[in-house]
This record gives sequence, C-alpha cells and structure tokens, in this order.
Amino acid sequence: MGMKGREIVQRAGMDVQALVTALNKAYCDEWLAYYQYWVGAQVVTGVLAPKLIEEMEEHAAEELDHAKKLSKRIIELGGTPALSPQDWYKESTCGYLVPKDSESKILLAQNLQGERCAIEVYNKLLDMVKGKDPITFHLLREILEDEVEHEQDLEDIGLDIKDTTGNDCGCCAG
Repeated sequence: MGMKGREIVQRAGMDVQALVTALNKAYCDEWLAYYQYWVGAQVVTGVLAPKLIEEMEEHAAEELDHAKKLSKRIIELGGTPALSPQDWYKESTCGYLVPKDSESKILLAQNLQGERCAIEVYNKLLDMVKGKDPITFHLLREILEDEVEHEQDLEDIGLDIKDTTGNDCGCCAG
C-alpha cells in the first residue's frame, strides 16, 4: 500500500474502505464480463458468428486488462481484490448472463446489456472520486472510454445484422 497515495484520498474526505469496496464490485464485474465474452466466443452461432467471435475475443482481453488495473488500484489503496469466482458473482453489479442461446443476436443483446450496465457503474464511480482521487479518476475514465467503445462496436455489429437480414435484430435498442 502506498502511504501517500492513500493519504491523498483520505485528505479529500473519502472513505478509503468504501472506495475499495466500490472498486472491488467493478473488479468483479470485469471478471464476469471477461468470462461472458470468452465463453460467448466459444459457443456463438449464426451468420455473423465469425465477426462476433473476433469482437468478443478482443473485448474479453480488454475486460481482463480492466480487472488487472482495478486489482492494482485496490491493492494500492490497502485493500484486497475479491479472490474467488463465488465472490465475483455475489459482489458483481452487472452480473453474468449465461449464454443459453448461442444465436449471434441473442449473445449480442446480452453483451450490450452488460456494456450498458458497466457504463453506468463507471459513471457512478467517476462521480464518487471526482475532485478527490485523481489517480482512480484517471483509471476509471480510461475504462469507461473502453466500455463506451465496446458498446459502439456491438451496436455496429447489430446494424450489420439488420443490413444482412433486412430485419432489426432488436439487440441495439436502449
């Protein structure tokens, strides 16, 4: 734990333990998002499966990177990242949507739901640390930028489904 780094947060009037708890929830979300993308890439079917597989594998790698960065920050603040998958599931805000139907548009809709939840989570976290913890703010802003990009990537694939089939896939509606 970095004494001065933690002190900056405390001097700003933040409850460091509350921040660690909130970051841990986001960390759990990232692990589950990683797995949701990874397993989805394994089972996806449908006309756009090759394109979706490529996107899901890329997003999985980025979600894992987010988990690593959040873990590092949690440790810097004197906390311990959630250590078991059972805790990830229990503490997650966004949860995990089991890919019971492997059709491209179904998985696309599930992943869009996850990204939209993540965007909300990171917006709230940014509000929590704004003007109080510049290090965590910078980290969270970078992750939020990735999540917004992920949502756009998935919406673009949804538009590809519409262009290919002539029907709205129904996956991109807010």
